[in-house]
Amino acid sequence: MRAVFWLMALFGVAAASALFAAGNPGTITLYWPPYRVDVSLNLALLVLAAGFVLLHLALRGFSAFASIPAQARRWRLQHRERLVHASLVDSLVHLVAGRFVRSRKAAEHALALQVAPDGEDDAVRTSARLQAMLHLVAAESAHALQDRTVRDSHFQLASEALRNPDVAGTQEGFFLRAARWALDDHDAGSAMQWLDRLPQGAARRTVALRLRFRVARMQGKTALALETVRQLVKHRAMAKTNGASLSRALALELVFAAQDPAQVAQAWSTLEASERAMTDVALGAARHWLALGGDAAQSRLWLLPVWDRMAQQPKELTQAQRRQLVRTIESGFAQQDGTPDAAWLARIEAAQMADPRDALLQYLAGVMCARLSLWGKAQHLFRQSVAITTDLELKRDAQRALDAVVQRRD
Repeated sequence: MRAVFWLMALFGVAAASALFAAGNPGTITLYWPPYRVDVSLNLALLVLAAGFVLLHLALRGFSAFASIPAQARRWRLQHRERLVHASLVDSLVHLVAGRFVRSRKAAEHALALQVAPDGEDDAVRTSARLQAMLHLVAAESAHALQDRTVRDSHFQLASEALRNPDVAGTQEGFFLRAARWALDDHDAGSAMQWLDRLPQGAARRTVALRLRFRVARMQGKTALALETVRQLVKHRAMAKTNGASLSRALALELVFAAQDPAQVAQAWSTLEASERAMTDVALGAARHWLALGGDAAQSRLWLLPVWDRMAQQPKELTQAQRRQLVRTIESGFAQQDGTPDAAWLARIEAAQMADPRDALLQYLAGVMCARLSLWGKAQHLFRQSVAITTDLELKRDAQRALDAVVQRRD
């Protein structure tokens, strides 16, 4: 449609020009003594138009001729830039293919070709970023070859290129790479320093959290490792099953590192509710608490969710976990202040009556009755436990308890 309008406008101009020229009787007289030249107005206008066109073409030709050196320089820069980008691509291809020597040579060749162009700020910014990336690829290749001298040299040059405030936003990747290199060199302190230099947003990224977890494990910082696992699971960077397994192991490690009951209580308070509810964590914390001389009532309070889980869903706990639970509660009863309160008396009696074929519950109920000096009932429960159980260790302990009760009665 636009072409149709242009064509109509062209016909209109042509028609107007024809009408103007056909009926124009004007003339122009040029005096150049002793000469006189008379020309028509139409011819004068035509000559002026032709002269303007020729002058315009001449000026454009002169401008094009004068710009030839600048065009040649721009072509050389573009050609060099294409070679630099091609070398960068070759370096990355060799790097991912495991050809580290070729990768480093390609990056160094690109660095030799790369020259920061003069002029606009955008060109200088692009050149600085490109130089930093080339140095990083060369440093990565040198690190794979275990050439730390060359790696550190290229990384230092890359850091200098990134000092330009316009390209400072690319430093996050360099900090992460430096942290991984330090971790590979078993230098956990330097790795943590590089990770601490990350901005708050970058520090929560998956790759940063994974590196922080490895550094924390290398430094033996269990609390930091546990917090990192929580963040990984929260950001869905780790499967829930793997996260739960790691959280359980780290929580137990944190609890077992305590040297007195106060430290155990402090470690327990740092755990989340989901971690405290883990069977192994609660059992381990209660056992360690009692081993260090902690209050038995507090240990039973930590074990209460595990007991309720066993009472409601007996198959949820393994036989080993059930045995540990009973043994831990028994250890609490063995303390001077370990006499069970009314609530625990009701819980143990209800569980024992609900499953009279469970040797562990019969044994625990017998221990409770022995603590309360109910010798006859304790003797009956221990005898049932000995008759039912197939666990040699439990059978031995129940028989010893039975013999002790018989001697007391006699």
